[in-house]
Amino acid sequence: MRKQLFVSAFIAMALLMIGCSQPKGELVGVYQKSWDETAPYGMTFVKKGSFVMGPNDQSATWAIQTQPKTVSVDAFWMDETEITNGEYRQFVHWVRDSVLMRKLGAIDPQTYFLPGTEDDSIPVLNWKAKIPWGASKKDPKFEEVATIIDSMFYEEDHGLDASKLVYQYTYRNYDEINKRANEFDPRTNGYRLNAKVRVDNAYIDENGRIVNETNIKPLTSRKVFFSRRIINIYPDTICWGRDFSFAYNEPYIKLYFSHPGYGEYPVVGVSWEQAVAFCDWRTRLYGSVPNRQQIHDYRLPTESEWEYAARGGRNVALYPWGGNYIRTKKGCFLANFKPLRGNYTVDGSLLTARVGTYAPNDFGLFDMAGNVSEWTSSAYHSSANTFLNDLNPSYEYNAKETDPDKLKQKVIRGGSWKDIGVYLQCGVRSYEYQYERRSYIGFRCVRSYIGD
Repeated sequence: MRKQLFVSAFIAMALLMIGCSQPKGELVGVYQKSWDETAPYGMTFVKKGSFVMGPNDQSATWAIQTQPKTVSVDAFWMDETEITNGEYRQFVHWVRDSVLMRKLGAIDPQTYFLPGTEDDSIPVLNWKAKIPWGASKKDPKFEEVATIIDSMFYEEDHGLDASKLVYQYTYRNYDEINKRANEFDPRTNGYRLNAKVRVDNAYIDENGRIVNETNIKPLTSRKVFFSRRIINIYPDTICWGRDFSFAYNEPYIKLYFSHPGYGEYPVVGVSWEQAVAFCDWRTRLYGSVPNRQQIHDYRLPTESEWEYAARGGRNVALYPWGGNYIRTKKGCFLANFKPLRGNYTVDGSLLTARVGTYAPNDFGLFDMAGNVSEWTSSAYHSSANTFLNDLNPSYEYNAKETDPDKLKQKVIRGGSWKDIGVYLQCGVRSYEYQYERRSYIGFRCVRSYIGD
């Protein structure tokens, strides 16, 4: 309490000193001193600019292509590489620990919940508390603690029980907020009568299953615009076997995500929905440090942001490296893909490669072509360029649980280790359903830049 009073007094004194130097009775505005955004760890700055969005070559499959379109994109930060197994494991461990701490808090709330929140419906975790992985038998609550910790692991092989790793978060339904029918009316200090909002809700039933549902609610206040999502965040390690019939990929099923030898390889087997949850957690993680700068949220890139970043500032670049060929003059391949009628190893890798193995583009971004395809935030529409705005274009639709699968298609970009060279082109697009998890699809995050 004393600390809060001191901070309040300091702010009041600072404002008084500022006010003394300003002319009284005049419009002087409320400003802060110049502010420079700190570069986020592992990200590179992509400056604002314009480019020709769309295909630069004829379709190899004779598909109908949208017309190229000149668009402009605002500045943003982007991960230098795809999210790795090691980075995603940090997310998994955080969720594991948070689930475990809530269970331990049920028997010892003073230790695992912050003071003053123990009796709340959702108490705040005390991350300074240590989880007693090696609980001592001298502990009076040893039996209870040991039982709770053991519940997070399988009895057969003592492996982590992935079914326990659920992440909960809320998000704003901007597709509902942006509807003109849901506009706030300052004349009445409220929303239109009979206005309704379609939102998602989620809960865990008595069998431990996640139930997602879509509800129609009357629009009475801004809190109605928030949806709740619960999702299991563990990657689908079985995708290595499911994606390729009659192939011996069991070694990757067993160890690709969990073994430290694959730590610097891109994470795969993550759905679009899981990638969105990762972005929410990453924003929360950043904000957990006291006195951090206020930032925009981490998120998936829009399709236009991804293509602009892939081109590296080259307006009509066919590939991220700027040339029209996928080999150097010496015959070396410039990305990890499927060359020469299926000679997977000739480019140096059989399946995925360590992130950053190949040279970056002019923006300093690695693997914008090949290795793994990448999720974007954009919904897929075959003719998107014909109706997209030319300023920060993005076709996004927050598919509800009751929507048909056609509305759950999300754009993927960049091509992967299993794709032929045409999918490495900057302007080539494809899609996957937002709930699918593949051994050749990963992602990277972006963060909007504050300022010009």
